[in-house]
Amino acid sequence: MAEIKKLLIANRGEIALRIHRACHEMGIKTVAVHSTADSDAMHVRLADEAICIGPPSATESYLNIPNIISAAEISGADAIHPGYGFLSENAQFAEIVEAHGIIFVGPKPEHIRTMGDKIEAKRTAGALGLPLVPGSDGAISDLAEAKEIAAKAGYPVIIKAASGGGGRGMKVCTSEDQLETLMQQAGSEAKAAFGDATVYLEKYLGNPRHIEIQVFGDGNGNAVHLGERDCSLQRRHQKVLEEAPSPVLGQADRERIGGVCAKAMADMGYRGAGTIEFLWENGEFYFIEMNTRLQVEHPVTEMITGLDLVREQIRVAEGHGLSCEQHQIQFRGHAIECRINAEDPRTFAPSPGTVQQFHAPGGMHVRVDSGLYAGYKVPPYYDSMIAKLIVYGSTRERCLMRLRRALEEFVISGMKTTIPLHQALLDDPEFQQGAYTIKWLEEWLAKQEA
Repeated sequence: MAEIKKLLIANRGEIALRIHRACHEMGIKTVAVHSTADSDAMHVRLADEAICIGPPSATESYLNIPNIISAAEISGADAIHPGYGFLSENAQFAEIVEAHGIIFVGPKPEHIRTMGDKIEAKRTAGALGLPLVPGSDGAISDLAEAKEIAAKAGYPVIIKAASGGGGRGMKVCTSEDQLETLMQQAGSEAKAAFGDATVYLEKYLGNPRHIEIQVFGDGNGNAVHLGERDCSLQRRHQKVLEEAPSPVLGQADRERIGGVCAKAMADMGYRGAGTIEFLWENGEFYFIEMNTRLQVEHPVTEMITGLDLVREQIRVAEGHGLSCEQHQIQFRGHAIECRINAEDPRTFAPSPGTVQQFHAPGGMHVRVDSGLYAGYKVPPYYDSMIAKLIVYGSTRERCLMRLRRALEEFVISGMKTTIPLHQALLDDPEFQQGAYTIKWLEEWLAKQEA
């Protein structure tokens, strides 16, 4: 077993601050790395040490592997936590970290690589017993084969890029005569965006929900699930609000899919935190991908389980194993997370600027994860998310009431934010009833503009 005494946080913003806090509660010193644009960031101010690793461009700073490794060696860090985004799902980075005798707080490199390739991920998921969307077993380039698979799965089908995500390289095909053209378009988009023209084909689910299962493994054949999160409220494949548990799942379904996922991770020998994402329609789950990292929305799981997921990651990385067994995990109440972005709430145009006033809501069961403070300049170079508001209630109804109150208290001035968007969502009867799917938000937004 290895004891981590000093951990380098290879990230920025609220997640860097989140990791710092967990480390200090465990008696672990922290090293913040930052670009020149982030020299005044809160996690840089609070860390025990701070090292500049490059200019504002993420390519030259937060994605600069040699600079991050040099910072770890200079500071004498025992471990590196990648957070989410940036290098968190880069298998080569994980390998380089471990090759330098530094603990990587994350999964084994081979699992990151396997699950980062969507075709290999689907093949592996099927072998592990996870339910799959009907479609091709792997890459597809032959038109005749594509027609045969599409006919078997049933139209409409969706053509997807094997690499990358975010909706790029994805085309919905409703009939056979469109197939050839759309395959070519998807391949061209994928090549331009990810450098890989490989595509595969799946049955297109008309109006599903996006439900993900949080899993944790110790790397030695033991694994648990921490329930599900409903992430169906999305705009352009980007999550806006998440909640746990899902308003549509019953206890039997929850236990069934959770058990399948935990067994799959145990059989895989998975290490650390991971999220298995599904589309859910008509009572059935369909695997879409696995994220081999901590998720932005992990706090809602922490709220309903009482477990600190970052602490758990560090324990597993040290070799201590999981802090609890499946039968010890209890799910209580309801939690919702609102992603607060520096964006115009109507046009979603980025709105970086200087924070003039900042007041975080408080009170029982209200949590704000943010690196903002009055006078801080939100840089224009990175993701626009500037805060997360997470609220817990003993029931979903009480959670919604508390969330409404917390949003009323939240003050961020000096830029436009998506706080008004979340307030408007709370007023919608369909959202209040939990009656939404992955298409619902974009349709709702279109109505607001009409």
